[in-house]
Amino acid sequence: MSVFIAYIFLGLSLAAPIGPVNAAQLDRGIKSGFFHAWLVGLGATVADGIYMFLVFLGVYHLIEIPFVQSFLWLFGFFVLVYTGIESLSGANKIELNHEKMNRESPTKSFFAGFFMSLFNPITVLFWLGIFGSILAKTVTSYSQIEVLLYVTAIFIGITVWDFTMAGLSSTLRRFLSKKLLTTISLLSGLSLIGFGIYFGIQAAKILF
Repeated sequence: MSVFIAYIFLGLSLAAPIGPVNAAQLDRGIKSGFFHAWLVGLGATVADGIYMFLVFLGVYHLIEIPFVQSFLWLFGFFVLVYTGIESLSGANKIELNHEKMNRESPTKSFFAGFFMSLFNPITVLFWLGIFGSILAKTVTSYSQIEVLLYVTAIFIGITVWDFTMAGLSSTLRRFLSKKLLTTISLLSGLSLIGFGIYFGIQAAKILF
């Protein structure tokens, strides 16, 4: 049981650091409410699941190929900068009246989180690198059923954080002024662009 709880905390530790997905969840929660913020996190979790599956298939060595690395950094750059600019452009449209909240497509919220996580090299390095090592140790120490149980525990941790961020961001709009909410949204957008620029620099280092 203690090992199961430890793996839940592993999932929390993966999701908790402030990064592109958390910034996007904060922005969506303020503008469109809990459901949209949760969908961003859900999309990111699905992307995590894809990488976990790839680890099981043993393809983590692909990350060592420079072309693959540069592609991930570049795509991440475009996704984050686009999302950040979109966040900045919509910051002054925040509506405190819950009846008139900015209602974008749920599909758009889901895929924003999905692509943001899928093409985030930091996420890739974790799942194909660090988690690959953890999995190798787990497989040699536990049965297949136990391995599946511990993998489930990681996703429980990620899901708990997803709900926490969605709840926090959607609750903020109830207690803060429109001016402060707009400021937070602007900072979220700038944060996303900042991460995007960092990704672009990393791609340039590999390419040139």
